[in-house]
Amino acid sequence: MLSIKNLAVTFQTRKGPVEAVRDVNLKLAKAETLGIVGESGSGKSVTSYALMRILDAGGSITAGDISYSNIDLRNASSKSMQDIRGREISMIFQNPRAALNPIRKVGLQIEDVLRRHSRATRYDAKEKAIKALESVQIKNAESRYDAYPFELSGGMCQRVVIAIALACDPKVLIADEPTTGLDITTQKTVMDLIKQLSAERNMSSILITHDLGLAAQYCDRIVVMKDGALVEEGNPAQLFHHAQHEYTQKLVAATPRKGVTIRELLPKNMQLEEPERPAIGAPLLEVKNLVKTYKGKSGPVHAVKDISFTVKKGASVALVGESGCGKSTTSSMIARLLDPTSGEILFDGQNLAQLSAKSFAKNDLRKDIQMVFQDATDSLNPRFSAQDCIEEPLRHLTDLNRGSRRFKVDELADLVGLPKTLLSRYPHQLSGGQKARVGIARAIAVDPKLLILDEPTAALDVSIQAIVLNLLADLRAELGMSYLFVSHDLHVVQLLCDEVIVMKDGQIVEQGLTADVMQTPKSDYTKSLLEAAPSISNLITNNTPNPRKGEFA
Repeated sequence: MLSIKNLAVTFQTRKGPVEAVRDVNLKLAKAETLGIVGESGSGKSVTSYALMRILDAGGSITAGDISYSNIDLRNASSKSMQDIRGREISMIFQNPRAALNPIRKVGLQIEDVLRRHSRATRYDAKEKAIKALESVQIKNAESRYDAYPFELSGGMCQRVVIAIALACDPKVLIADEPTTGLDITTQKTVMDLIKQLSAERNMSSILITHDLGLAAQYCDRIVVMKDGALVEEGNPAQLFHHAQHEYTQKLVAATPRKGVTIRELLPKNMQLEEPERPAIGAPLLEVKNLVKTYKGKSGPVHAVKDISFTVKKGASVALVGESGCGKSTTSSMIARLLDPTSGEILFDGQNLAQLSAKSFAKNDLRKDIQMVFQDATDSLNPRFSAQDCIEEPLRHLTDLNRGSRRFKVDELADLVGLPKTLLSRYPHQLSGGQKARVGIARAIAVDPKLLILDEPTAALDVSIQAIVLNLLADLRAELGMSYLFVSHDLHVVQLLCDEVIVMKDGQIVEQGLTADVMQTPKSDYTKSLLEAAPSISNLITNNTPNPRKGEFA
């Protein structure tokens, strides 16, 4: 179906040309699902953009051939490519909300594609658009036709993007990180849907991802990319059971799974002794009968319904569940970024719920509760350097003078492993892992007693995630902080947390020690979360050489 030979892509930058992809060779068979895995900057997305001829203005294909059904895509005219895109080769982009027009109804956006490729007329376009929504299992498709993207959840937006991509029955589907930011059950639903539709339509597909568990579960064949080049290729069992290339071994080793410790995720040259877990003390945070209600169009919306739990001093407690279950709302109320409707938030014996979010900002307890936000980019001021971002809470919540603050920032940079040379850089000049470190350094700057971590590693590559998780474990051991860890990644939770609280529809359905909940879940919902989590554990048996010990050839 598709053939790429010796592909090279170069971008013109202020510092000269940068070769983003070099000497890439790929083949895609009919009805095959090919996985392309690798970390950010490895060239995965650039390869797919080159194939679709949608590179940025500064990018160009400098070498190689791209052939689809004997059509030379590299030299095809712009008109020919417009006909091929959507009708023959279609793409699901990484961020569904960014891919959709925010001020246009989703039904009309599907109509645009159908009418562009003469698959519908103005008389039957609406009917076919509704059928496209139904094909991706959107309930009440007729009413969703008139919805705007901001009125839909992340998973629903992803389904709409899939409907647009498949509206014209393409022969090849490219899915670029189609589940980034989705919870595990929505992720499984979306991937099962893509797999089902591919089988029904005898369609070939390319899955671009940094999640090895996802690639192992859904791909027939996988290629690994690093620094713009292919380094290894094979079926999932071959790659993860007998990885040959050092980089593939590193990715496999850094992927959280059953039977590994948090230190075993690190590269061999960074391995240390397991961090000591601090002694668990008296209750630090007690949440009692907490409720949050919003006004909705058809009545009150109960985001959080009468929940109660405790976080002890030195403990790490996970808050898990699907998107919309109330995790982030709960953590925002505890951090006093939102006012609860009713209930108590007892912190060191004081009821914070009696303080408004505005008055709490001026309270002495403000510095004792800090938060690391999910999106490291959006949570940092783009006009502040890394130095200023870390120093900001010290300016507002301490009496330190300028010199003492700068000295403290240097100490924090050392503590989180951020090179001091990066302190003068702005957020857009830092990598995802570096921005995550800045966010953590800022949060611990005022020595909080409770650190709330809202999906801190959700968008990070597995090797960067491994380093950040180990950093959090070390900080907890060294500083004795308590963690409230909001996540949908159960493998990560198992490595970092002592206790787990499972939420669904604003309520707690199960809570207990992590080992107990993970091994013998009592709630059917918890069981469904565990079953939905993709893993490479089943491909790495007890007889498999351990890449951490350098036993791979």
